[in-house]
Amino acid sequence: MKKNSFSYDDLIKCGNGDLFGPGNAKLPLPPMLMFDRITSINDDNGQFEKGSLSAELDVKKDLWFFDCHFKEDPVMPGCLGLDAMWQLVGFFLGWLGNPGKGRALGVGTVKFTGEVLQNIKLVKYKIDMKKIMSPGGTTVGLANGVVYADDKKIYTAESLKVGLFKS
Repeated sequence: MKKNSFSYDDLIKCGNGDLFGPGNAKLPLPPMLMFDRITSINDDNGQFEKGSLSAELDVKKDLWFFDCHFKEDPVMPGCLGLDAMWQLVGFFLGWLGNPGKGRALGVGTVKFTGEVLQNIKLVKYKIDMKKIMSPGGTTVGLANGVVYADDKKIYTAESLKVGLFKS
């Protein structure tokens, strides 16, 4: 029986290669790990009935990117929210048991309609898997994602594409 949620400690184990086994999907370690927990992960639900994930990031005023992006105008870079969505798609592929090292391969469209500032308390990520393909032993996942800042939708991404590659 697969776990359907993962704590911060579980995510760190994944980053160290201890969750899905040697040579398989890993999350980046802090500070590039862009969420604190996966609150739900399922393989048979979501908008396309191919699976879904939800994750959260607790926003603290001392997060590393606020000091450098931008001086006296702190905001989380939009690319980090996009990266979090790629991280989650790769995690999903590893969670399913697919082998290989994860790499972001692209995205169809991204829209930013808001931002993560220091006054935000919680960032939520929602991923709906669209398709999983395994051409020639490589696993590729396609998904749509949404990022919320204190429950306000601020980013959307369509056709997030992540691959797992065997060494």
